[in-house]
Amino acid sequence: MRKSDLINQISEKTGIPKVDVLVTLETMFKEVKDSLSKGENIYIRGFGSFITKKRAAKIGRNIKRNIAVEIPEHFIPAFKPAKEFVSEVKSKRKLEDGNVS
Repeated sequence: MRKSDLINQISEKTGIPKVDVLVTLETMFKEVKDSLSKGENIYIRGFGSFITKKRAAKIGRNIKRNIAVEIPEHFIPAFKPAKEFVSEVKSKRKLEDGNVS
């Protein structure tokens, strides 16, 4: 599913115009990015958490030049789904897989 598909589905299910759904989604994405870049995690009960994880410094290798490159420690964004979210996906996928056989 792409962002445009998500916008279309939300618009159809809620009756909200596509433009308003697009603006809302873009604002949500921007807020998530801004919060994570400030070091603030986002917790959405029943859905999951947007968090930043710290990657330790390490030595990498530039394959073209065959030299070692130091990669400094840095933070990366991550998503950790809530238990309810995981169990719902598992149960629905199990039902779908059971009907395919």
